[in-house]
Amino acid sequence: MQILFFIILFILGACFGSFLCCQARRLHLKSTKGKSKKLSSRSVCLNCGYQLKWYDNIPVFSWLFLRGKCRKCKQKIGFAEILSELGLGLAFLALGTTIDLATASILEWAILLATLILTIILAFLAIYDGLYGELPTTYLTISIVCAIIVLCLKEWLALSISPFSAENILAPLASAAILGGIYLLLYLFSKGKWVGDGDWLLGTALGLALASPWLALITLFLANVLACLVMAPVVKKNKHKKIYFGPFMVIAFIITLTFADFFYYAIGA
Repeated sequence: MQILFFIILFILGACFGSFLCCQARRLHLKSTKGKSKKLSSRSVCLNCGYQLKWYDNIPVFSWLFLRGKCRKCKQKIGFAEILSELGLGLAFLALGTTIDLATASILEWAILLATLILTIILAFLAIYDGLYGELPTTYLTISIVCAIIVLCLKEWLALSISPFSAENILAPLASAAILGGIYLLLYLFSKGKWVGDGDWLLGTALGLALASPWLALITLFLANVLACLVMAPVVKKNKHKKIYFGPFMVIAFIITLTFADFFYYAIGA
C-alpha cells in the first residue's frame, strides 16, 4: 500500500511539473510584448508551432523517447521540462514519506495536502525564476497565503498535543524573519545586485511553512550551498552570470521539510 501511495504521488508530481513548466512559458509569452499571438489552448512547440499529441505529453517518458527534441522540427526542447517533471515528482514522493498511512490523523492528512498545494505554487515560482530570473508577485502572494494555511494546520495539530505557549507564535515569526529578513537585508544592502526583490517574499513563505527557526537556518544554509555547487562552474565561465536563488530555496525547503525529524535529532532540538 505504501509503495502504491509513493508511485501515485510521483506520477501526480511529474504531471504537475509538466503542466507548470508549460504554464510558466505561457505566462512569460503573455507578458512579453508582441508575442501574445503565439499562445494556444493546446501544447505546441515554441519553435515551429507543432501541436503536441497526447503521447508527446507523457511526463518524463515523452522527453526521454524524443531525446529532448521536437517530434517535427527536431529542435531541442531544453532541460527545463524534464527537470520540472522529475523534480516535482521526487518532491511529492519525498513529502509522502513524512506521513504514516497506518496511523495518520485527518489533521495530518490535511497538513500533507496543504503542503503539496504549497509545493505546487513554489515549484511554479522555482521554474519561472530558473527560466526567466523573475518571481511573479501574484504567485508569491499566493505562496504566502498557502504557507499561512500550512502554519495554522500545524499549530492546530501542536495544540491538540500540548498546551499553548509563546513559542507557538514566536517560532514561526522567527523562522519567517530568518529566511525572509536575511534576503531582504541582502537585497537592500546590495541594491538588488546579490538577490532579487522577490527572494525575501519567497523566503517569508518558506519560513512560515517551516515554523521553526532551526529549520529556517538549515534551509538558508542548504540553499546557499546548493547555489554555490551548481552555479560555481557557470559563474567561472561567465563572471557576469546572475544567480537566481528561487530554485535553490525551494529545493532546500523540500529537503529540510522531508528530513525535519533527522535535523531536529542532529541538533538536539
